[in-house]
Amino acid sequence: MEEEQRVTDLIKELVLRLLSQNPQNPSSSIDTQKSLRYAIRILSSRMTPSIAPDSAAIAESIKRQLATQGKSSQALAFADIYTKFASKDGAGSIQNKWAVLYFLKVISEDRKNRSDSRVSSGFSAPVGLPAFSDAELGGYLGISRNRETLEKGWKNGVVLVSKDPENLREIAFREFANLGKEENGVSEEVLVRDVLYACQGIDGKYVKFDKSVDGYVLKDSIKVPRATRITVQKLCELGWLFRKVKGYISESMDRFPAEDVGTVGQAFCAALQDELSHYYKLLAVLEAQSMNTIPLVSETASSGNYLSLRRLSVWFAEPVVKMRLMAVLVDKCRVLRGGAMAGAIHLHVQHGDPLVHEFMRQLLRRVCSPLFEMVTSWVLEGELEDIFAEFFVLGHPVKAESLWREGYRLHAGMLPCFISQSLAQRILRTGKSINFLRVCCEDRGWADATTEAAAAAGTTTRRGGLGYGETDALESLVIEAAKRIDKHLLDVMYKQYKFKEHCLAIKRYLLLGQGDFVQYLMDIVGPELSEPANTISSFKLAGLLESAIRSSNAQYDDHDILDRLRVKMMPHGTGDRGWDVFSLEYDARVPLNTVFTELVMARYLRIFNFLWKLRRVEHALIGAWKTMKPNCITSNSFIKLQNAVKLQLLSTLRRYQVLWDEMNHFVTNLQYYIMFEVLEVSWSNFSNEMEVAKDLDDLLAAHDKYLNSIVEKSLLGERSQNLYKTLFVLFDLILRFQTHVDRLYEGIHELQSRTMESLLPSRDKAKSRRQLNDKTAEPGAWISDGRKALTQRAGEFLRNMGQDLDMIAKEYSSLLEGFISQLPVQQHIDLKFLMFRLDFTEFYSQLHPKK
Repeated sequence: MEEEQRVTDLIKELVLRLLSQNPQNPSSSIDTQKSLRYAIRILSSRMTPSIAPDSAAIAESIKRQLATQGKSSQALAFADIYTKFASKDGAGSIQNKWAVLYFLKVISEDRKNRSDSRVSSGFSAPVGLPAFSDAELGGYLGISRNRETLEKGWKNGVVLVSKDPENLREIAFREFANLGKEENGVSEEVLVRDVLYACQGIDGKYVKFDKSVDGYVLKDSIKVPRATRITVQKLCELGWLFRKVKGYISESMDRFPAEDVGTVGQAFCAALQDELSHYYKLLAVLEAQSMNTIPLVSETASSGNYLSLRRLSVWFAEPVVKMRLMAVLVDKCRVLRGGAMAGAIHLHVQHGDPLVHEFMRQLLRRVCSPLFEMVTSWVLEGELEDIFAEFFVLGHPVKAESLWREGYRLHAGMLPCFISQSLAQRILRTGKSINFLRVCCEDRGWADATTEAAAAAGTTTRRGGLGYGETDALESLVIEAAKRIDKHLLDVMYKQYKFKEHCLAIKRYLLLGQGDFVQYLMDIVGPELSEPANTISSFKLAGLLESAIRSSNAQYDDHDILDRLRVKMMPHGTGDRGWDVFSLEYDARVPLNTVFTELVMARYLRIFNFLWKLRRVEHALIGAWKTMKPNCITSNSFIKLQNAVKLQLLSTLRRYQVLWDEMNHFVTNLQYYIMFEVLEVSWSNFSNEMEVAKDLDDLLAAHDKYLNSIVEKSLLGERSQNLYKTLFVLFDLILRFQTHVDRLYEGIHELQSRTMESLLPSRDKAKSRRQLNDKTAEPGAWISDGRKALTQRAGEFLRNMGQDLDMIAKEYSSLLEGFISQLPVQQHIDLKFLMFRLDFTEFYSQLHPKK
């Protein structure tokens, strides 16, 4: 009792001291009673602050507040007082210093915010504090002195007043509730119900959707505390999110047949709809609880089957997280479809929150189901079930020969990020191999290979066997299927369609590797090809080709290979000879034309034209040698000519022979380089790569490498165009030389005939002259003037032929020097070896030293 009386006296003394500090407004007894009632309300309140108990932080907050108000001197004085206050410790000092500072700060802020700033104007009860009348206050003071049992005391520096027999605490709570009803224009039960409506996308009585702010708002005309308004606004965020997700689902389902939605988008909408179904169940439970009345604030009201705004915020904690995530996904996926949509959703799986992580995995399992079914169908059956263009493999309608190269390709925009680029390439090739076997090879053996692959990977060929999160299993299935199907494809190409034999046939016939066939063909078609191109019959050439095959070892080749070899006459213009337009072609049918495409065969044709020209030059030099060799022997019959003419003839023949040897050296070494160091080496490398090829792409790459090697080493590449042009000018010059040799020996034959005639008797001369007159354009021109004129004409003829030969030799030497000088600067190393073969004695280097 003494302690209770002491507390009451201290409260009165504190109130009187505070009122006496305001000399401008002298206090009356009524003001004193109001102030005392206000103090009792504060001390009897059970409300606790929402901040951590930290006396230093509270002191710093008070000091900062004084400084911002321009009361710097008071802030310094407060800091000095707090330092002394905080330093006092021990018996007789206040232990809970934080509570005292917080109490004083709250009172200061409450007085500042009141409508009547002066204490003399009276104290009205703040929100949350119990209200007492004068009678209750007097009763409280009187009863407190006569109370037999005392259940209140000091705790952490705050006076705790227990419920007394007259139930004053219940009266205070009831008055607090009545005060709240007076200040609030709407009850909390109604607001809770409106919030639940808003969370279903429905406007309530007071909470409605405002398009201008794009959200649910509580009208400003509704009188509610600011804290309640903020709470309602936060809770209605769930309704705004629900409205966005529900709108996306409805919009997508309304236009589902459209291509921009697709099966993946439909699966996404179905997964979102399932989540909304769980959300609807929660709202049904909450709506049932909202029908119960919210009890008054009391000790027994801490639990019960009712719903308040604070409880609603707890219930909505998890649904808000999920709904926010769904709304983010909806915004991101609105313009996406197929694999791109799945990849965008996958980016949100890597989250530290286990709730979000598991939610995203379940969602992706549903969303990726159509995508994984497409992958399984493509890998195991070769079927592209992609009506809405959602798959990362695109198919194009093409001819059978273009199926492998152009029929299918990867669509990078539809490739989800959880499938690597290498795995996507393997998936593409596996399905492409099945379609190639089915369409081009007319093979059905791939079905057994896919069944074995599924068994080896531990999966089944049925739909729905794989899903999101099983990327390792998918990769294992793809690897096993690709390994078996690619092996089966190569077996079909090698054994059933004899790919290696056809490659060898192209090398032997188009690349002129079959020597006896090429030589015989050139011998029998040479006279025909010397005619103008527009007078040559392709049927006659086809017959000559057949004769060359039957007259050489080519006759023992497979008839299927020989039937594919045909004569082709290229487009020709005026003045072209048969040599310029003649070529051979090889008919590569399906599936071989996947490798030997039109572009590839055009490159083979270019190589053939180069090799055919080289062989023609070689054939011309051989023909020139055949012409020169016997005539060198018969030149000894010119014993009756003058010594000067004989020496001139022998000198001219020797110069022709020297130039022929030089040309023959160049052509022989060039042909050796092409046939052995280019064709044979490239073929050997190609054969080795064919043996180690694992799929058709490897085979195509090996063949392209083989063809590129031949083109680059044979001076046909882009970087060797200048060298190539020089080489063809050299070829034309050699052919010119062969024509010049023919003219020389025609003249020599005629000169020999005239010389022999001059030695015959007069009767035989007349007969011989008549025969020659029928053969020469100038009858008796060399004989009419007698032997002296014959000698003069012979000398003039040899002199003119010698001058022409000098011009050819000079031009040849200049061209050859330019050709050899360009070889060292070529990037391909084998072309430098060609220079070594052509100038292994350094004859040309010493003849034309570098400047």
